[in-house]
Amino acid sequence: MSDTGKLDHPVLLGVIGGAQGIKGECRVRSFTADPTDLGAYGPLVDASGNRYTVASARLAKNVVVVRFKEVADRNHAERLNGRELFVDRSVLPDPADSDEFYLQDLVGYAVETTAGEPIGTVIAFHDFGAGDIVEIRPSKGQTMMIPFSEAAIPVIDAERRLMAVEPGPAGLAAADDEPPPESGDDAGSPER
Repeated sequence: MSDTGKLDHPVLLGVIGGAQGIKGECRVRSFTADPTDLGAYGPLVDASGNRYTVASARLAKNVVVVRFKEVADRNHAERLNGRELFVDRSVLPDPADSDEFYLQDLVGYAVETTAGEPIGTVIAFHDFGAGDIVEIRPSKGQTMMIPFSEAAIPVIDAERRLMAVEPGPAGLAAADDEPPPESGDDAGSPER
């Protein structure tokens, strides 16, 4: 950890979604393989450097209900709504399989098309509710976001620190890349 109390290499483990009950418990969307393992890697830290120690965690529908030692009542729990919770990458175990990785480990990877044309560099991952999105900074212009899916990103080469993108599924194919419409009888087309 740095002197400011923030993490050097933060990895997002969960997001607080609001209060649960009157005793200060919080509903948390967990990103750990086992959702109740939210506190298995030590205290969690928010973006301001505040620490949260998991006293208990239980599944409830699609969230984990967590009791933090530092949260005493519902009013405090309500103020935490939307708070992101991190641990430092150094406390997480290395992935067991060669095809597993932490998204944070992919930040900084070069990005190119499957044909080898350079696109840019991975700068962040986001989850707006419909799945992970990769944010890429090209050498020129604005950043772009593409879905983090096997169809859009068929190759992740950890040895070369490279991500290969399929332009069509990634939404990067330009309209002029599409085949021209077939010529033929347009009798069924409306007049303009």
